[in-house]
Amino acid sequence: MNRKPALLFYCQHSLGMGHLVRSFALARQLGRDFHVVFLNGGPLPVGQRAPEDIEIVNLPPLGIGNLESCSPLVSRGEIDNVEVAKQERRRLILQSFHHFEPAVIAIELFPFGRKKFADEILPLLEAAHAKAAMRPVIVCSLRDILVGNRRDQQRHDDRASELVNRYFDAVLVHSDAAFSCIEESFHPNQPLAVPVCYTGFISTASKAHKAVERERRVLVSAGGGIVGAPLFRAALAAHEILWAQQRLPMTIVTGPFLPENEWSELQQLSAGLSGLTLKRSLPELGPLMRSVSLSVSQCGYNTAMDILASGVAASVVPFAEQREDEQLKRAQRLEKLGLMRLLTSDRLDGDSLALEIQALEVFQPNPAGLDLNGAEKTAQWINQLLREWAETTPKEIRYVHLA
Repeated sequence: MNRKPALLFYCQHSLGMGHLVRSFALARQLGRDFHVVFLNGGPLPVGQRAPEDIEIVNLPPLGIGNLESCSPLVSRGEIDNVEVAKQERRRLILQSFHHFEPAVIAIELFPFGRKKFADEILPLLEAAHAKAAMRPVIVCSLRDILVGNRRDQQRHDDRASELVNRYFDAVLVHSDAAFSCIEESFHPNQPLAVPVCYTGFISTASKAHKAVERERRVLVSAGGGIVGAPLFRAALAAHEILWAQQRLPMTIVTGPFLPENEWSELQQLSAGLSGLTLKRSLPELGPLMRSVSLSVSQCGYNTAMDILASGVAASVVPFAEQREDEQLKRAQRLEKLGLMRLLTSDRLDGDSLALEIQALEVFQPNPAGLDLNGAEKTAQWINQLLREWAETTPKEIRYVHLA
């Protein structure tokens, strides 16, 4: 019999795999103190290993249908009808709550995002609050920078603040407070009335890895890869230039979510190119990043953490289409700290990328001492909140910034 208190962790990854990778890293750490029950709302990428010591409840997977039009949800699993899938998801979520009786509920991103999934998250929160004084501690797990370019931004922020104040006990921001604060991208008329806890960044890199001699090679990646095709095509063109000039080898890791037609096209374009290695995906990118001299990538949260943890000389081409400005904001801050170089997507082509990689060969990152111990500190905050909850009531928890 498992004597650890249960922790119910809800995670919905809809576009890439960054939210899932970060949440798995958190769940792995939390599993030392809790019996973690992980509600997985998206497809599990091929090759992506779940932590061994957590229990996964795979909900019928849903995702965003079309990024450009912000279209409704689509099914990514066996249940074709989205409404039927949503009904089954709600059933499994509430069933898990009642069966495991968690001491803690952690909700990734919502209500700062994932509005399309409110009809399954809110019933869970209502069920938790129905337990009154016996209810679990409820926290939001939040990345460093929020999207701040929505058409209805003020309405979005006001709604998020209202939901946090109604249902949550704390917001855990997985960032170094010296790097970014939530107020920079979140401006509700009614301020948050619960603790905002800065945990430090969540790094998936193993602290036990051995230092290896770096091979002179450029690694090109784009997280899950779903929007990585423009970068990969530019990388192929840049490789032809650099191989002819200086025999610089390149490895491209496309990620499991790169559409099949794009993967097939890259295979055809790369056939016969000397010095080029093309890989579909890897369970972890960090070990390869630690073994190469140069990295070119997008700038999602987990990729940025891999860059910082590995110390590789890196240039980033942040994804910044439509209203998605989070990667660009992160990249601009990290460039300002001297931790990486930045090439904006509007300047991306084979020639510009070849020049950027040449400049990268003499670039030396400037360590800034950012806190990468976010997983451990998240566990500490949750345990502290549990202790406080045992001694007080939600109404007595005051709004403070906990650093």
